[in-house]
Amino acid sequence: MSGWNSKMLPAIALLAMTGCAVGPRYTRPQAATPPAFKEVPPGWKQAQPSDQAIRGKWWEIFQDPQLNALEEKINVSNQTLKASYDQFLQARALVRFHRADLFPTFDAGASASRNRLSQNRGQTSFVSRTNYSDLQIPVVTVSYEPDLFGRIRNTVQGFRSSAQASAGDLESVSLTLHGDLANNYFQLRTLDAEEQLLNSTVSAYEKALQLTENRHTGGVASAVDVAQAQTQLENARAQAIDVQVARAQFEHSIAVLIGEPASTFSLPFAPGNTAPPVIPVGVPSDLLERRPDIAASERRVSAANAQLGVARAAYFPVLNLSGSGGLESGNITTLFSGPSAFYSVGANALVTAFDVGRRRAITEQSKAAYDQSVANYRQTLLTAFQEVEDNLAALRILEDEANRQRLAVDAAEKSLGLSVNRYKGGVTTYLEVTTAQGIALTDERFAVQILARRMAASVQLIQALGGGWNASQLPTGNSDSLPRPSGQ
Repeated sequence: MSGWNSKMLPAIALLAMTGCAVGPRYTRPQAATPPAFKEVPPGWKQAQPSDQAIRGKWWEIFQDPQLNALEEKINVSNQTLKASYDQFLQARALVRFHRADLFPTFDAGASASRNRLSQNRGQTSFVSRTNYSDLQIPVVTVSYEPDLFGRIRNTVQGFRSSAQASAGDLESVSLTLHGDLANNYFQLRTLDAEEQLLNSTVSAYEKALQLTENRHTGGVASAVDVAQAQTQLENARAQAIDVQVARAQFEHSIAVLIGEPASTFSLPFAPGNTAPPVIPVGVPSDLLERRPDIAASERRVSAANAQLGVARAAYFPVLNLSGSGGLESGNITTLFSGPSAFYSVGANALVTAFDVGRRRAITEQSKAAYDQSVANYRQTLLTAFQEVEDNLAALRILEDEANRQRLAVDAAEKSLGLSVNRYKGGVTTYLEVTTAQGIALTDERFAVQILARRMAASVQLIQALGGGWNASQLPTGNSDSLPRPSGQ
């Protein structure tokens, strides 16, 4: 036995060290990338040099202290983000679990027994005792599977890539939550602006009602004029109240996003009227590094590639090395003497000779899964380009619309002033005034709503650009610890 060990074990060890992986070498899939975004508004600068790029706390670009304070609470208290982080921790633990297969496994133990043999059993050899003891201490067992054909290495790489994809998913969840908060916040501030507009309209309508009542008392105006003025006033009051329903819902949504009960959270009234900032865009190829969902999709391609290597390794033999040793004696007084030592070493190799096409089916399934992940990656890229173009177009078109709407508001206010003067001069009926009032209010509310859409498009553009995230923030593929992502 010792001669076999001295000759075979060094050869086996050398074979283990020089084993080669049989899986395909991984390269990032090729995907068509346009040279530039076509919907960039005139006058906007590309995100070059890098000091113009969006930073990690991208919401600070809006320069709203209240928004900044709310955004900071998401990483601390949002439960959806915590759940996503725990999912990442599970994926990271699986990497360590499978990585342990690259190393030998050691077991240690001890045993003691007292035995009595039956005196009536059939015997093929002479037994001098029917009662005996057996002591073993310590018993050390070693088992090791050399990774000759990369099965274990590809398995570890697959789970490492999956953990990186999970980290990308975590960053995507974080980006979505921060974006949802910003959207809800700006919608709420827009509703505050609408309420402010409606309250000022109510004040103007109250004065108009007082005018018609005075004219009616003086016999100049009819009761119809008073009724029309009263109708306009109550309609404006009803609209001002109706705005509060949507505002309350946005306020409750913000409470959930920052991890607070809706019953105990409130935001003070603060109308928003600030135009969206200019957002640095960059070039389409930047999205490959700036969007966490693209990075996660690419890591899933890597995981599928590694799984294909695992499937191909099934065609090759599996080698197992094992050994055990310790001290054994029937009497404790001789347990630690030299003759009590024992050991055993061995190796076995196993290869599947015939499996009715099972390995081929698994390989074909792994290849199809890889092709699917590549298609998903390319589709994610196309969707990313679309989202950026959509919001660039929205910002460009809505800015033009806002400029036109301001002209419409100015014209409506001028028309209302002329109608009021005509009514005071007795040239026209109050119907002309109410018509002008309705048009002016509609135009002003529409201008406020356009601003809300512009703010929403700004937030969505930042999300589409990755929110200042970069693929370098993924846990490194060469690190076995897979550190905590920036989202937590």
